[in-house]
Amino acid sequence: MTELASDLTVRPLVLADAAQAAALDARIMARPWSPAAWNSHLSQPQVFGHAVECAGGLFGVSLLRAVADEAELLVLAVAPEMRRRGVARALVQKGLDESRNRGSERVFLEVQADNAPALMLYRGLGFVDAGRRSGYYGAGPAGDALILVRAAVVDASMDAS
Repeated sequence: MTELASDLTVRPLVLADAAQAAALDARIMARPWSPAAWNSHLSQPQVFGHAVECAGGLFGVSLLRAVADEAELLVLAVAPEMRRRGVARALVQKGLDESRNRGSERVFLEVQADNAPALMLYRGLGFVDAGRRSGYYGAGPAGDALILVRAAVVDASMDAS
């Protein structure tokens, strides 16, 4: 497992983080959520997430929703200057851990079909293809979304990789 840099802290994402999470999302996503959407999601009891913080600023966030025995990774956003430091992996792993603690048996996510770095991360964490949504992110094959799934409880060696 890639260790998170010592100057970074992973903590639960809370409602008070909504504005910073929305600002980070707006910096890097083609279709970011509004601050109101972040507030709305973080106000729901089935929604949870984590933040990676450094010197009081958020440099990575994840948001998941757990319903019945399934969870979905809704958002994973990492500031460009913090990439390749274990931030995304730490956020996904924390989300998997909490999903399992909430009783989820599976965790789903959608990722743009041509997002090679994200696919490498998710597949390295044990996610496998479960489907495809044509044109979800835009026209053409590059706009397709792959639906990935992973069991929330897997062999411990997978989580340690």
